[in-house]
Amino acid sequence: MDLQLHNSKETITVSDAVFGLEYKESLVHQLVTAYRAAGRAGTVAQKNRSAVRGGGAKPWNQKGTGRARAGTSRSPLWRSGGTTFAAQPRDYTQKLNKKMYRTGIRSILSELNRQQRLVIVEDITVDAPKTKQMAARLADLGVSKTLIVTETGDEKLYLSARNLAYVEICDVAGMNPVNLIRYDHVVLTVGAVRAIEENLGDKADGESK
Repeated sequence: MDLQLHNSKETITVSDAVFGLEYKESLVHQLVTAYRAAGRAGTVAQKNRSAVRGGGAKPWNQKGTGRARAGTSRSPLWRSGGTTFAAQPRDYTQKLNKKMYRTGIRSILSELNRQQRLVIVEDITVDAPKTKQMAARLADLGVSKTLIVTETGDEKLYLSARNLAYVEICDVAGMNPVNLIRYDHVVLTVGAVRAIEENLGDKADGESK
């Protein structure tokens, strides 16, 4: 298929397998859930009754005291006791193979294309790391809440956009399912489009088999 460059009569030919794929809602949901779950630290920890210091001796005899029987002074029912159902460190990572990940990203890009939320430009640069220049470039593109994806990282672009609300700059390697669906528009340079096709095309799937 052909995609038109912004404010130009020129078009570029792109892979139907990357930008013309059927939308797979269940796969995209699984992809986003797995990506966000992988970002969870899972380091929360509380002490249960066995981890709390002390409480090794039985507080009093089982019978004859008139009090309820007790085996340890570190029971969750006691002051300074352990926590009931204490949280423990855990790994939230969900299994998602590479082919599923690539297919999910292709599905998102294809849906963005169908919804006309993809903006293709030859290149996007600024002369100096100035917020004003970046704001002017975004105004020319007719976008505000947007993700800009370049082939490689550009420090001047990053510095120019970091003070703009709802604007994110990343390279192709930093593109992920969450930032793709978070913004109203996704701006791709031609170089980024070619790098995406190389990373997500049929050849990439063939190598992962």
